[in-house]
Amino acid sequence: MNKELWNKCIQFHGHECPGLAIGFKACEAAVEKMNLKFSSDEEVVCVTENDACGVDAVQVITGCTLGKGNLIYRGTGKMAFSFFNRENGDSIRVVLKQFKGEMSREERERYILESPVDEVFEIKKPKFEVPKTARLFNTVICDKCGEGVPEHKIRMSEGKKLCLDCFEEYTRGW
Repeated sequence: MNKELWNKCIQFHGHECPGLAIGFKACEAAVEKMNLKFSSDEEVVCVTENDACGVDAVQVITGCTLGKGNLIYRGTGKMAFSFFNRENGDSIRVVLKQFKGEMSREERERYILESPVDEVFEIKKPKFEVPKTARLFNTVICDKCGEGVPEHKIRMSEGKKLCLDCFEEYTRGW
């Protein structure tokens, strides 16, 4: 285990916890099995199926971020991470196995960090293709609030261009 990298993840996240350890160990598996390097742009993509602590480790270790468009949230709630290497086409899906027995928070974190990857995770191939590269959208001004919105988030209602907030307010979500 790379203690320096673990400490960098803790510093970014704000504290150490089993959730951060899950993301750290998932990245460790992807780096090892796919020979991944830190992604300066969109060479590596991570599709995370959860929005929990481990995603912070993904950002620190892989360089995948929402801002670059190579960290994609797919809200299934599963503790699963799919990694894609755009340069060579490799991919891997890392899914947390169920824990056996009762463990304290500290014991769980230590178990995750110190156990072999194959004991903690099920390693699979993703059932979906690598997502397309990030797109840039033109900005459209909402006719109600006057704020700029990317064109794919605008809704048309009675000939007016409305942002999602104004559209929901106008239609009450129906």
